[in-house]
Amino acid sequence: MNSNRSLDRTDTMVGLLSEPRRRRILEWIQEEGAARVRDLAGAFQVSEATIRQDLERLEAEGLITREHGGAYLNSSVSPVGTMVLHHQDNMDKKARIGALAASLVGNGETLILDAGTTTTEVAIRLVNRKNLTVITNALNIAIILGAVPGFAVHMPGGQFKVPTLSLSGDKSVEYFRNIFAGKLFLATAGVSLESGLTYPSFADLQLKEAMIKAASHVYLVADSSKINKSSFTRLASLEVVQTFITDDGISDADAKAFEARGINLLVAK
Repeated sequence: MNSNRSLDRTDTMVGLLSEPRRRRILEWIQEEGAARVRDLAGAFQVSEATIRQDLERLEAEGLITREHGGAYLNSSVSPVGTMVLHHQDNMDKKARIGALAASLVGNGETLILDAGTTTTEVAIRLVNRKNLTVITNALNIAIILGAVPGFAVHMPGGQFKVPTLSLSGDKSVEYFRNIFAGKLFLATAGVSLESGLTYPSFADLQLKEAMIKAASHVYLVADSSKINKSSFTRLASLEVVQTFITDDGISDADAKAFEARGINLLVAK
């Protein structure tokens, strides 16, 4: 998929100072596993020489390894063998969110599970259901649920992304355009009233758009640390979300603001 296609960036992206820009570049590489210098230069609207300097700094900090024309994440080999995703912060909150989200799924339903640590927590708690049909782009989720007798688990084609253990790209997008599901459990990097749903890179935006269109009800699952956080690219406004499931770290003001936008807010305690 062309990473330079015309999509909304968050307002803080253009003109970033070097340190915030390097943080966004690291988030991009943590999401994708690797990145090309020319793609980063185009996305951040700086010179390739500037991007190379950023990558040199990140390499010096031991976070990435540079290669000709780009860089890759140092820890990108480990998730494949262990099936452990990169983002393991706030796992107690994600577990509670996963339990609440799973409680909304009944036997015999058809649902889509996005890739991510929180959606994985949802999947873990669905193994006692009966006759589910699950469509997911996440390899680890497919393994968890594919072993359950009576479950039908489907995956798209596409390019494998190591950090998220997921499939992405044009083939994945086309697959989901032909799917209909009752429920989608959607992951995000950031959610705010102003920026809506945001993500670290361009690659999965079309895929997530296709997932949203394929489901009759969209459940956003995100822990409270992602509230009022804006990542690199904007997927959509909050209007695409019917239900937002988060944890009790959400402030009263934020809870009221989300509900005022017509979103059904569920808080896992």
